[in-house]
Amino acid sequence: MAYTTIDKPSEHFSTTLYTGNDSYPRSITGIGFQPDFVWLKNRGVAYWHQLYDAVRGTGTGGGVVYSNRPDALDDTYKLNSFDSDGFTLPSSLSAKNDSGNNIVAYCWKGANGTASNTAGDVTSTVSANPTAGISIVTATSTATSGNTAIGHGLGKTPDVVFARNLVQGFNWDVWFKTTGYTDTLKFNSSDTGRTGFGSGTNDSNVFSALYNYSAYNGQKYLYYCFTSIKGFSKISQYTGNGNSDGPFVYTGFKPAMIITKRSDATSDWRIWDHKRDPENVVDRILYPSAANAEGAETYGDFLSNGFKPTVTTSDYNAAGGVYQYLAFAENPFVTSTGVPGLAR
Repeated sequence: MAYTTIDKPSEHFSTTLYTGNDSYPRSITGIGFQPDFVWLKNRGVAYWHQLYDAVRGTGTGGGVVYSNRPDALDDTYKLNSFDSDGFTLPSSLSAKNDSGNNIVAYCWKGANGTASNTAGDVTSTVSANPTAGISIVTATSTATSGNTAIGHGLGKTPDVVFARNLVQGFNWDVWFKTTGYTDTLKFNSSDTGRTGFGSGTNDSNVFSALYNYSAYNGQKYLYYCFTSIKGFSKISQYTGNGNSDGPFVYTGFKPAMIITKRSDATSDWRIWDHKRDPENVVDRILYPSAANAEGAETYGDFLSNGFKPTVTTSDYNAAGGVYQYLAFAENPFVTSTGVPGLAR
């Protein structure tokens, strides 16, 4: 059996850097595919992280949600379109195209279309890419009490689900398989876990909805689901050792992007990527749970088959500290034809 089914991770995930030019509408190209999930951040200014997806689209209901805020969906700001090789910005998104500003766009490919999924207790709308373990889901809450199963279309149990009510100003809830239902994290906060995702069973067809789902009858919810795919993505946890020779975390690929969150102590979420940091040591940081501009904070090294923190900072390598992570590949460790990946 081949090591991986994805020889070119860039066909499913892309980190793209561009400089604002104050010209509208502006098409951002070079993504390499039509994205279904676009995450934008102005690197030089403390603007909020903006998340858009093609399931909600570009019309009513397709507005921005912020990773660092509990705000409800804001329909003031939308993308003009999701294009075959990128996306188009309107003038209302000047914060993501201010002249001279450096912007990063993280893009994931779904199905380039949507389908109704009836695997759960309610019908969900899904853009699923099972090959890459990516699914974007919306569903409307019902008056049914108890846990509500929602179909995700991955064909494999999710390793992480990011969830939020689009109507209410509620926190994001983040369920990691490694932490379970009793230790849900908040995407917009540095807080440690809290109970609140549900207590049903997540499997290859469905995940269990928020415990208070029935209390908000008729309101729409959004879910971003990911599952680990060999050679392309890894969602799991590691334990820090408090040593400058930090733990080696095996992923099976050279990382293009890593998102981390300490789950046993208060700590912000963090993003590292290979475009803002093309060489080791990796030290250009963004915070999904905060609006901060890009900062300098040494993390460690991206390797041909994993990553390694090389500092003792409590936010990502305290002795005994527990850290959740999502990692996406630049190159697999070994391609389907047996060609090895290269270190940085």
